[in-house]
Amino acid sequence: MPELDTIIDVDASPIADERFVARCRDQLDADGVVTIPGFIRPAALNALVAEAEAEKKNAYFTASTHNAYLTPPRDDLPADHVFNRQITSSKGCITTDQVPRGSALHSIYDSPVFQQFLATVVGETALYEYADPLSSINVHFANDGQELGWHFDNSSFAVTLLLQAPDDGGQFQYVRDVRDADAGDLNFDAVADVLDGRTRPRDLDVAPGTLVLFRGRNSMHRVTQTIGRRTRILVVLAYNTAPGICLSEAARMTFFGRLG
Repeated sequence: MPELDTIIDVDASPIADERFVARCRDQLDADGVVTIPGFIRPAALNALVAEAEAEKKNAYFTASTHNAYLTPPRDDLPADHVFNRQITSSKGCITTDQVPRGSALHSIYDSPVFQQFLATVVGETALYEYADPLSSINVHFANDGQELGWHFDNSSFAVTLLLQAPDDGGQFQYVRDVRDADAGDLNFDAVADVLDGRTRPRDLDVAPGTLVLFRGRNSMHRVTQTIGRRTRILVVLAYNTAPGICLSEAARMTFFGRLG
C-alpha cells in the first residue's frame, strides 16, 4: 500500500503535530464540524477517483425512506406527525471488502497516526475498525437526482472524504443542535421547522480532497440532489469507540444488500 505521506499532504495538514491537532479539536468543539481542504495530494486524489469509477459497477444502489431519527415509525403517534414523516434517500455504495487491497483508502484508514489524530480530535482514547467486513470503508456514489435526506446520525461523529463533486447540487447542509439525544429531547417542533423550510440551514463548502469531521448526532443534515452527469463520490471512514462491534444485520441489508 502507498506510504501515508504520498497520500496526505502532511505539510499542509500535519496530523502528528500537537498544535495542528489542537486547532482541529477546538474547531470541532466550537462549530460541530471541521474541514481540512487539500488533505489529499492531487495525484493521490486523481488515483482514488479513477479507482472509485472502476469499482462503481459493483456498487449496491438503493432508494429508501426513513424518518429524521433513522428509527421505525411509532404507532402511538399520528401518521402525519413529524416523527413519522418519511424522507427519501438514494445512493450507491461499495464496501470495505470491495475496496482494492492496495488502495490508498486502506493506507489512510489503517494508519495509527491517522487514527490517533482522529481520536484526539473527537475526544476518544482510541478508535477501532468495524468487526464486520463491510462497514469500515464505504464509497458512496450519488448520480443525477440522488440525494441524502434530512436525518440525525446515530454515531457521535462522522469522518468523510470528498473525492469528486457533481456538476451542480450535492450540497451538504446542516442545522446545529436541533435535538439532545442524551437527554431524550427529540424536539419535534424544531425538526418540523427544518423539514418545512422555516429554519435556514448552513451550507458547508467542501472541495474534492477535503477531509470533514462532523458531529451529526444532534445536528440535522442532508446532501441535496446531485445535478448533472458527473457523479458525486464520497468516502466514509467509519470507526467505533470500542473493539468488536459490527454494524447491525438490518443496517447492512439496508445499506449494502448483503451481510458479508
